[in-house]
Amino acid sequence: MLILTRKLNEAIMIGEDVKITVVEIQGDKVKLGIEAPRELSILREEIYLAVSEENRQAMLNPRGIADIVKQVKREGK
Repeated sequence: MLILTRKLNEAIMIGEDVKITVVEIQGDKVKLGIEAPRELSILREEIYLAVSEENRQAMLNPRGIADIVKQVKREGK
């Protein structure tokens, strides 16, 4: 893990397209601004982990997906 120190309004670059700037510091919280291409998915870690787990569960239970598709088709009529 690379560890960097930044002050308010200072930034880091990831590659040529991603810029992360410290926009606010309040107590033990730091607010970051992220400039990146739209096609790049940026998620908080807890959201990423939750989505990954839901996707994993869906892969283990493909029958559940089929039931959802059937229900959507019925409601669409």
